[in-house]
Amino acid sequence: MSNSFGTLFRITTFGESHGVGIGVIIDGCPAGLALDPAAIQHALDRRRPGQSALTTPRQEADRVQVQSGTFEGLTTGTPISLFIPNADQRSGDYSHIAAAYRPSHADYTYDAKYGRRDHRGGGRSSARETAARVAAGAVAAALLAHFGVEVKAYVSAVGEVEVGKTYEALDLSLIDSNPVRCPDPEAAAAMEARIRAAQAARDTVGGVVTGVATGLPAGLGEPVFDKLPAVLGHALLSINAVKGFEFGSGFSGTKLPGSEHNDQFYTDEAGRVRTRTNHSGGSQGGISNGQDVYFRVAFKPVATILQPQQTINQAGEAVELAGVGRHDACVLPRAVPIVEAMTQLVLADLLLRARANQL
Repeated sequence: MSNSFGTLFRITTFGESHGVGIGVIIDGCPAGLALDPAAIQHALDRRRPGQSALTTPRQEADRVQVQSGTFEGLTTGTPISLFIPNADQRSGDYSHIAAAYRPSHADYTYDAKYGRRDHRGGGRSSARETAARVAAGAVAAALLAHFGVEVKAYVSAVGEVEVGKTYEALDLSLIDSNPVRCPDPEAAAAMEARIRAAQAARDTVGGVVTGVATGLPAGLGEPVFDKLPAVLGHALLSINAVKGFEFGSGFSGTKLPGSEHNDQFYTDEAGRVRTRTNHSGGSQGGISNGQDVYFRVAFKPVATILQPQQTINQAGEAVELAGVGRHDACVLPRAVPIVEAMTQLVLADLLLRARANQL
């Protein structure tokens, strides 16, 4: 019911954190697209656990298997099946919560909805499911590249540590130059120290990821319910631990008068319609205008902490729980490729939909 996303470029993910593996079926990808499995693997390598001392030490190679939908390096137009085996589960780490509800987890709400749950790592509610999204996003990225569109995301805040520059003032080629995935070296060092402090305190910390899409043509998005910002918000708020989304100038734009916030149009030397500012974030009326699309995504602190907390069990009795096993103190560095993937999926779908609107 809720495992599929997209209209023309549509994905369906499957699998659980502690099952045999996870995967995704991609339907609607046009035939003839060059698809390199190494590019899919690279995207997964950026999301996988155990990649630095700042992330969970769970060791998953996340080796993707392309099971269908390609021939001789090109897509065939048929469903693309990608499968990622699980290799480093420790289901015993979750035995203590088989009948208890972890604070701020999906344990209670899954019981309320389904009357049963897989307590091992959270089942479908586990962030491990996002590996399937990242794999699909790599396919969407190949389609976007065919049309000259690129998506980048980076960590712009960890706790109270923030990057004090706009994305235009940063060298985004530096995003992967440090384990935090922040293109501002000074801020990255302070963010790393903040994450290590959370680790030392057996606690967690949240933050913000900023995303930007460049090269978009005008005309993407629908004028009513499937506005470009609305579909992006849907996609990004579906990521585990996301608690907020702002598009363009976002909440800060409310402090400007309309005379300053309005993006005035002009025609550049190449005859293209442009705007002198971009408070709108590249969209007006829910439709892209050809400017950069940019946004911010807020992630809460990871809910699993290695400290005792008070909660209840399925019988309603008060119990004390402390996190056991291998967990991220901060999800932000691994969230960057997930934010990119969901953005890529949205834009690939809207691009195909836009091409169907005119002769």
